[in-house]
Amino acid sequence: MRRVVLTVLGLVVVTFVIPIIFTRSRKTVEVSKVENANDIGYENTIKENDKIIENNYDYGKYASIKLLHADNNQIEEIKIDEYLYGVVSAEMPVDFEVEALKAQAVVARTYTLFKIANNKAKHVDADICDSAACCQAWISKDKRLEKWEANVASTNWEKIVNAVNATCGKIITYNREPINAFFHSNSGGMTEVPVNVWGGSGYPYLQVVETSGEDNYSQYSSEVCLTKIEFVNKIKEKHSNLEIDFSLDNCIEVSEKTSSGRVKTLKVGNLNLAGVEIRTILNLRSTNFEVNIDGENIKFSVIGYGHGVGMSQTGADALAKQGSSYEEIIKHFYVGVEIENM
Repeated sequence: MRRVVLTVLGLVVVTFVIPIIFTRSRKTVEVSKVENANDIGYENTIKENDKIIENNYDYGKYASIKLLHADNNQIEEIKIDEYLYGVVSAEMPVDFEVEALKAQAVVARTYTLFKIANNKAKHVDADICDSAACCQAWISKDKRLEKWEANVASTNWEKIVNAVNATCGKIITYNREPINAFFHSNSGGMTEVPVNVWGGSGYPYLQVVETSGEDNYSQYSSEVCLTKIEFVNKIKEKHSNLEIDFSLDNCIEVSEKTSSGRVKTLKVGNLNLAGVEIRTILNLRSTNFEVNIDGENIKFSVIGYGHGVGMSQTGADALAKQGSSYEEIIKHFYVGVEIENM
């Protein structure tokens, strides 16, 4: 009888007690991973029970900024990271990798500080505006949520907020000063130096760098096709002295390229026009293009999207997919920089 009782007790231990012990052990490990998320980047692969990462960073005099709304010319005072929620959600697709979104958050924060420090007179009483053509794109939370499907809107917003909060206080510096953190959509595999876009002397941290994987994005290639008449009319809107003989093989040809392979000068009939001007006149996505004349049509085959200077957003996502952290992404696109607290 005693042997039977011992046998039954043994079965109880095996069946119920040991699984409970192991279950508790496994939960402890999972909690430990969450507690160390900031150290090892584990928040990239778990939802942390759908909680928002806390942001208690002391920004001091930069705790809030004055944002000029371009549509109504009104100025709104807003906390800097709340402003960045709107910038990141407006500038980068939410389905990009978390590390790419973090990189965008740090780049946008840095760009904002650079604007405050170096362009104080540009917007008079405001620090920065919400026009992408002038500063950075921005969208309010309410309008952003309206544009997403209702079933994913809340999760999407949490992803944006966590990308900003996980990098709170972080900026990119060169010689201990915030950099002019330019960014664009797709570099076509190779970025550009600012002197080839805007002239001037440029910045030492903005160099030509290569990035693989950008050809997997829809922003990588595009075409613009015009009739000869349409092409001539568009050029003549800016240059009424245009003369062109389409019977000549070299009536339109690239006469000079930049070190990144973009068009620096395009010969158009009797004119030599800058690639950046041609891009503007013809509304091309970038200055990395080829021209082909086919009968009465002129086709521009374009690679990349944007000016090509600084961080490529699709390039950042491609690097993140390859396993790069946001710090590695930033240091890939901006040469010789550091990532520091404000």
